[in-house]
Amino acid sequence: MSASVSAEKDAEGRRGGSALIPGGRRDRIRLALLTCASAAVYATYSLVSLARFRASAYDLVIFDQGIRSYSRFEAPVSIIKGVHNEFGVDFTLLGDHWSPLLSLLAPLYWIHDGPGTLLVAQAVLLAAAIPFLWLYTFRALADGRLLGVRNARLVAYAVSFGYAISWPVVETVAFDFHEAAFVPLLVAILLESHQAGRRSHVILAAAGILLVKEDMGLLVAGLGFCFLVQRGSRRLGAAFVVTGILAAYIATQVLIPAFGGRSNYYWAYSALGGDAQEAIVNAVLHPIETIKLLWTPPMKMQTLLLTLAPVLLLPLFSPITIALVPLVLERMLSNSFPNWWVSEYHYTAFIVMIVFIGGVDGACRISRRVSARAQAKGDGSADDMAAKFINRWAVCVIAVGVAIVPFSSLGKLFTPGFYSISERQKAAAEAVSRIPDGVLVEASNNLAPALSSRTQTLLWDRTPRRAPWILADAGKKTFPFLSLDEQISRVRFLLTQGYEKQFESNGYLVLFRR
Repeated sequence: MSASVSAEKDAEGRRGGSALIPGGRRDRIRLALLTCASAAVYATYSLVSLARFRASAYDLVIFDQGIRSYSRFEAPVSIIKGVHNEFGVDFTLLGDHWSPLLSLLAPLYWIHDGPGTLLVAQAVLLAAAIPFLWLYTFRALADGRLLGVRNARLVAYAVSFGYAISWPVVETVAFDFHEAAFVPLLVAILLESHQAGRRSHVILAAAGILLVKEDMGLLVAGLGFCFLVQRGSRRLGAAFVVTGILAAYIATQVLIPAFGGRSNYYWAYSALGGDAQEAIVNAVLHPIETIKLLWTPPMKMQTLLLTLAPVLLLPLFSPITIALVPLVLERMLSNSFPNWWVSEYHYTAFIVMIVFIGGVDGACRISRRVSARAQAKGDGSADDMAAKFINRWAVCVIAVGVAIVPFSSLGKLFTPGFYSISERQKAAAEAVSRIPDGVLVEASNNLAPALSSRTQTLLWDRTPRRAPWILADAGKKTFPFLSLDEQISRVRFLLTQGYEKQFESNGYLVLFRR
């Protein structure tokens, strides 16, 4: 052990074991500032997007309607989802995805009733994972005697900052609101609690994860496989594997159908078979064809490499990364939903915390190997070499994170155009203001969030719903229409069906049928 590192560790050791459990006022203040600043940036991005009509009915209004129903002590009905997807006007969120944990957000609607509430809640949830990631990183480095306490703190801040600006978090913020916002926090709590030996907290966090979405049983099972290779955690690992697989089955095959949904509604593996049993049999009988699906199209592998890039691929050296396998296979073996395998949207948020904690663990394992090899060669600076490796890795985490920012949605936050108001956006605001409160309205995808809190909002789609009010867009292609010409034709059709123009500007039209 080199003199410098040895002296620092000995000095910290003389202060008592509590030195390795940070509780200092400075650390609490710094973590609070980083967490609050991150939440503020996320909320700013989301709220500006909402105000500039960049949010969408699919999926922000879906969640807004459902959680508003929760806040009124009703079933989480989303009329916009039920009508557009032909489930009926009484369709609930629980028939779409098994996400009962969303009910925890209902009391926030007693403070402010509107989709902006969900965007702020998501910002806070994503940022709230930072202190747990920091503590995990600090403990892995300081308790493991890889770095002195002071240096371990700095590396922990670097990793936490890397998470805060990472593209999986940023793209989650950029695409409305989703239940994925709960997962980084719950996974961070679970893995930090497991590291600290607080098994009851581990179990509670796992229970919370199972209530986020029906496929989170795969994540819990993945964590179980990870624990199976760790001494002292094998019973817990086995319990997680069994519980996770069972929970995923019950959620998809029993609970979702019980609430009006269909167990195969999101089946995306027609290349393997028509159901899970057939897909498993085909995967076993035709392994080469199944493996080919993992990089067909090549965008799948690009997304996977980009997922590991913020921590320089070091999760590949950690058994923690085993936890990623079930969810990665779920996404990359699909052949029906392209959104699942691209880098946009929120899907990587489900695994981003495992990636970062796996990166920390991988860095620790590599540094130990570096130190062991140096000691075997009789190099007296073995500890210094290991410390340099971790320090340089931490610097690279920040550098890579910052380098990716201009290419992620976060980069838009630093451009004037993100905040400016165009003539078309002014027209959108005027069109929205022409819709009376409390009416039934079919609204264009990007205008629906502005109406959701004060009207019964349906999606203006390819099927005439005959709502008395319609807020249409004939100026730019919008979901779910196939082309702008189709939207223009729909407006012309509506005008022949008794609808009258109440407003028209920059492509936006307000139609009313008496």
